[in-house]
Amino acid sequence: MKLLLRFLLALLVLIVACYIGVVGYMYFNQRALQYSARGEVVALGDTGLNNADDITIQSGDAAINGWYQAPRPGMPVILYLKGNSKSFSEEHERFERFAADGYGFLAFDYRGFPASPGEISETNILDDAIAAYDWLDAKTEAPILIWGRSLGSGPATYVASERDAVALLLETPFLSAVNVAAERYPILPVALVMQDQFRNDLWIEDVSEPVLVAHGTADRTIDLSNGERLYAQAPNPDELWIVEGADHSDLWDAGIWDRAKPFFDRAMNR
Repeated sequence: MKLLLRFLLALLVLIVACYIGVVGYMYFNQRALQYSARGEVVALGDTGLNNADDITIQSGDAAINGWYQAPRPGMPVILYLKGNSKSFSEEHERFERFAADGYGFLAFDYRGFPASPGEISETNILDDAIAAYDWLDAKTEAPILIWGRSLGSGPATYVASERDAVALLLETPFLSAVNVAAERYPILPVALVMQDQFRNDLWIEDVSEPVLVAHGTADRTIDLSNGERLYAQAPNPDELWIVEGADHSDLWDAGIWDRAKPFFDRAMNR
């Protein structure tokens, strides 16, 4: 009996030690685990954006790099806040469609992503997004529309809560980054150790702009329930667009741009 008790105690100590080790590893390496910032930067000259410019925006003591194209007269401009992986420049097909339909756009890489040097953190991402909005607001008198995709739903919601845009479109958003982490690692104390939590659930309360949330039922990266719950908390909800069978990166091909344009028109005419 004593031998069994010693064995069980040793096993318990081993389990606790392993648990503490896993938590410690995740704490000290959390940003490397949270962000996927590798990727190629597509040159502007290799796209169909013949009227866009390479731009650099000062954000605190850092510089962020991106592309800007002015809208046609009377049209709005989209502040596009990218997702977690690769460079914004790899999504040039989106920007080409924006421009073809007369919309202006500003898109860029946050600090630490391929086109912009620096350190990745929630604070830096939010600061970069605010700096981009303010640069755009000073650059043009056109109405500003905010589009945040995936990780970009965090800075998009934050900017909309701090600035006066015309509309907020959230593509595959999270309720909060810490909520997604808790769903993935339910046995770990992520709320206690996670530094970059991106609390959309708190910021959305201060968003006065009309909100469209788009999500897919087969999203394996951010569960659909995140988008549904965030939309339910929006003070000024306009549309919840759910695409049956769509995964995390499927909404562009599913026609989100054709859904976005009437939403932007409604917001512009309010």
